[in-house]
Amino acid sequence: MSKVLGEERGAQTDAPDAVKPATAKPGLRTVRHAAHIGRGVVGAAGTVLAVSVVTFGLMQLASGDAADAIAGESASAADVERVRDQLGLDRSVFVQFGDWAAGALQGDLGTSWTTGRPVTALLLEAAPATFSITALALILAGVVGVALGSLAGMRRDTLTDRAISVVSSLSIATPNYWVGLVLVSVFALSWSIFPATGYAPLSSGLGTWLSFLALPAIALGLDTMAETTRQTRGGVVDVMRQPYVVAARARGASGGNLFRRHVARNAAIPVVTVFGLQAARLLGGVVVIETVFAIPGLGMLAVEAVLRRDLPVIQGYVVLCAVLIVLINLCVDACYRWIDPKTRAS
Repeated sequence: MSKVLGEERGAQTDAPDAVKPATAKPGLRTVRHAAHIGRGVVGAAGTVLAVSVVTFGLMQLASGDAADAIAGESASAADVERVRDQLGLDRSVFVQFGDWAAGALQGDLGTSWTTGRPVTALLLEAAPATFSITALALILAGVVGVALGSLAGMRRDTLTDRAISVVSSLSIATPNYWVGLVLVSVFALSWSIFPATGYAPLSSGLGTWLSFLALPAIALGLDTMAETTRQTRGGVVDVMRQPYVVAARARGASGGNLFRRHVARNAAIPVVTVFGLQAARLLGGVVVIETVFAIPGLGMLAVEAVLRRDLPVIQGYVVLCAVLIVLINLCVDACYRWIDPKTRAS
């Protein structure tokens, strides 16, 4: 009997060791990380290639006779044919895409049909304004949204929580172009605090640069800030219900100490998800904001290219947006692996 009991105790003692996951050696972890990065890069390249093919095909189907539009209504048939030959439109679609893709791999996205300038140069000139607005909008949305969401989550079901939730819901439901018009009417036209339209580069001075960016960044990032607030609040509320947080509160942890040590990191995962999605969405929303504030950025460049049927510029803009979105997704994945060790283990 004692022998049987001893064997059972031994089995119970050895069982946890049997199910413990094997700890990967440093060299194996490095190989796994490299393989994960490699898969991400291959997937990103495939995504950009697919977007390029689809965009090129849609432009060919939707553009009509681009040579006729560029030559003008009064152009003769010979003039239209000459324009078609100059632009290479008389070649097959596969040859046109192959030439474009070969140039794109070297940083040459083609030449604008309307201005005759390299598309890469046009994008580089317009990018600083767009990136400045988007970056400032993300900073405002991240800082304010996480702060308000954390406050609401830590004070759940209080007046503060309800007030923040109401303001967040209203902000999400309000179109950003309408917010932009209201901001211009109040802070630019009525009070003359900020410029109504335009953009000043950073080289003109930090104060001037920020004054031109303030209103567009607020209008662009308001709904992102509201969505970040809601997701942060939800994440904090879920973590606050976890047994380890309840135990920490029973041991006397509270306030900022409780939030920093037990809540913040675990509540950050859904926030990173929504923040990455919102960052990608802002690349589309900035088109409307740049139109409202007459900012010479990528959005305005894309709108003008569509109106003029400038297909190389449209193609370059879409591919650039695809590259940026892919990079954002890679950054979100890297943040996951840093925040949650279980992601690295899997």
